Parts: sequence; structure tokens; C-alpha cells
Amino acid sequence: MNTGAAPRQLALALPYAESFARDDFLCGPGNEAALLLIEAWPHWPARAVALAGPEGSGKSHLAAIWAERAGARFLAGRALALSDLPAALATGALVVEDLAPPLHERALFHLLNLAREQEAHLLITARTPPMTWNVALPDLASRLRAVPVVALAVPDDAILRAVLVKLFADRQLAVDDSLIVYLMTRLERSFAAMRRAVDLIDREALRRQRPVTRALAAEVLRQEGESSSD
Repeated sequence: MNTGAAPRQLALALPYAESFARDDFLCGPGNEAALLLIEAWPHWPARAVALAGPEGSGKSHLAAIWAERAGARFLAGRALALSDLPAALATGALVVEDLAPPLHERALFHLLNLAREQEAHLLITARTPPMTWNVALPDLASRLRAVPVVALAVPDDAILRAVLVKLFADRQLAVDDSLIVYLMTRLERSFAAMRRAVDLIDREALRRQRPVTRALAAEVLRQEGESSSD
């Protein structure tokens, strides 16, 4: 039976490509030292180095830049114990992403030793410096203290603004400057918060078949605030 109701517009989770190319990396005071480290390869101060910073601070982008240069493979930190470590180091370069305690200490100790023995390079990304981790294995603690760490700081306003523009551009969305200004005054000062906001706004625009505007963003943020306070 036809009720006369209009069909509901379905939101499709369309794929988009977030660019991790070197030309798309936004350099600022908070990440300049980390970028210099990546670009200094293979002349690193040690076989294993670490990038430490909060979620969304650019660690994955820097790791992707280095992986492209070095031919590195990727290994998730949580999969460390289950991996064939010699195979992971087969190209002579490996990124271990989001490494954090609790971890498989013997596997990490073996990986650090293997990288040194095979003269391979290892890039670790983490939210906190490995030297600060409370590990039970004394030899591993000693190895972690020897890993040079470059910290990524909280980005400044210029970088955050550029990141917002890039996140929309990655989704092939050209947005008005008033929307960027609006979001800058209302979002948490982190890449992660901005990535989440852009995703929510894009999904809602698709669902409603509306352009991405300041008014739509205001509705999305209001709804998000209401749902998080429930």
C-alpha cells in the first residue's frame, strides 16, 4: 500500500582517500622536528626511533611518508606477539604503529635486537615515549631508554585550520571560509576531534542530500552535543 510518504534517503558510507603524501603534510612548530627526523633517514641516530604524540597529531602521516621512502612494512603494535618478526623486517624497514603497554615484552625485545643485527630500521609510533613505559624485562627497559624519541606537540591554530581544509578536500568537498572559522571556535583543539567532526558533517550531508554549510555543521554539532550529554 502506498502511504504517500517520501522514501527515506539512505546515507551511504562512500569511500574517500585521506592523502598521506609528503606534499600534503602540514608542517608547523609542533611537528617540525618529527618531519626533520623522517627526512633525515637513513642518517638516523639509531636503528630504532620513536614518534610520540596524542591521537591525530600526525604520527601515521609521518610514518606513511617514511614507509614510502624506505620501502617499509607496517605492523600494528597489538599484533606484535603474533607476527613473524624476521618476515616483518624482510625489506629492512618496519613501522610499528600505536605501540603501547601492556605489550609482549619478549617479542619487542627480540624485534629491537633483530633490527640491530640485520641493520634494519624501525620506526615506532606511540602516544607516550617508550622510555616511560613500565616494563618488567630489565633488558627491554634498557633498550627502550636507548630509543631516540621525537615528540609531536599540540598543533597551533594555523595548522589546525589547514588540517580542517585538508580533511574536507580529501572528501572532495570545497567549503566556505565561514564554516572553517565556525568549526575552529567550537571544536576541541586536536586533529582527532576535527577528523571526527568532518566525518559526521559529511555523513549528514550525504544523508540529507544537502551541501556542507555552516548551518548544517551547527545542526550536527548540536546533535552530537545532545547525544553525548544523554
